[in-house]
Amino acid sequence: MVSQNKAPTAQETFMQMAQAAGLRSRLLVTIGLLVLVRLGVFLPMPGIDRAAFAASLQNNPLIGFLDIFTGGFLTLGIFALGILPYINASIIVQLLTQAIPSLENLQKNEGEAGRRKISQITRYVALGWGLLQSTFISARLIAPYAQDPGFLFVVKTTLALTAGSMFVMWVSELITERGVGNGASLLIFLNIVSALPKSLGDTIKLAESGGREQVGKIIILLVVFLVTIVGIVFVQEGARRIPIISARRQVGRKVFLEKNSYLPLRLNQGGVMPIIFASAVLIIPTSLAQVFPNPTVIQIANLLAPGTAVHVAFYLLFIVFFSYFYASLIVNPVDLAQNLKKMGSSIPGIRPGRTTSEYVERVLNRLTFLGAIFLGAVAIIPTAVESATNIRTFQGIGATSLLILVGVAIDTAKQIQTYVISQRYEGMVKQE
Repeated sequence: MVSQNKAPTAQETFMQMAQAAGLRSRLLVTIGLLVLVRLGVFLPMPGIDRAAFAASLQNNPLIGFLDIFTGGFLTLGIFALGILPYINASIIVQLLTQAIPSLENLQKNEGEAGRRKISQITRYVALGWGLLQSTFISARLIAPYAQDPGFLFVVKTTLALTAGSMFVMWVSELITERGVGNGASLLIFLNIVSALPKSLGDTIKLAESGGREQVGKIIILLVVFLVTIVGIVFVQEGARRIPIISARRQVGRKVFLEKNSYLPLRLNQGGVMPIIFASAVLIIPTSLAQVFPNPTVIQIANLLAPGTAVHVAFYLLFIVFFSYFYASLIVNPVDLAQNLKKMGSSIPGIRPGRTTSEYVERVLNRLTFLGAIFLGAVAIIPTAVESATNIRTFQGIGATSLLILVGVAIDTAKQIQTYVISQRYEGMVKQE
């Protein structure tokens, strides 16, 4: 009896070793660059009383929002701004692409060359935005705690913060190109994860110092976080599959029969962006109150302060608004219907053209509403449980952080899987 299992040949073994080495080198590059950026957060800028700065602005909501993306703004290192200017520039360029026809043409019709031009524009916008942010932070937030405040101090601090953010942007692009995963997303992921050890340590100390009642509250909070994470995974992966039928075609003597496929419309098209946009808008009154201490502005800022009923209502309203806004940027039903018509494809029971675009828009609106309700629940429930249990040790790990952590973890795992499959496919082609 002949065994059906063939031993791998020397060429197959070599290809497997090469694939493992390629993935290993990419992982090492990614880890090394992430560690480099993390170390840069703790390289201090001279001439600043960092202890007084941290003590004064520790409970500032604007600083708390910055800490989500920088992972240590209060340390005032040279990478204090981190990837934030690049993220803001990407959002600005993405919005401008939908409003300016020339940018839209670059993205849709110019192919890889157009995408490279948009990336270059994004870098220039990131540089300008970084200069603006660094100037404001240096002059308004850091200068009062400087040992020798003045114009020269503001200029040096602005240049240091801007140069640090541009270096972080370069590292993020290097990770995307030569590492594993999306560089900008992984940097934000790392910054959020860096706060977990302190939160867990504070929680353990609180459990040891408190009684059974305190331990019970901590368990309830942890269960809520775990349920929220499971819900995020299901919703992030959830999609409505609309069936699509391709028309029968004849090329020469060959007849290509109808092919059935589907169009996936995600339940949460915008991901974490609606929550980020809503949080950024609600931070504006507090920021303006710090820059312009006008009684009216201060009153509005107090009215929209986190924890108030007005803040919760506007937070939910902005989440729903930005969910629809971002979904409209990602999926255009009219363009989608035209592309299906050009490819000779259609949705069963739906006429091509305008009827198809109306159908897709109707389905997309329903999915967006459900996704917005989910985002609102994720944004409100953990914070409400924290307030009810009075456990503040996980205050920095909010809804935005949980969505980013889960989303980046899922996307990175998928990219690693795709890389492994593509390497195996290339090895099979070379063997043939």
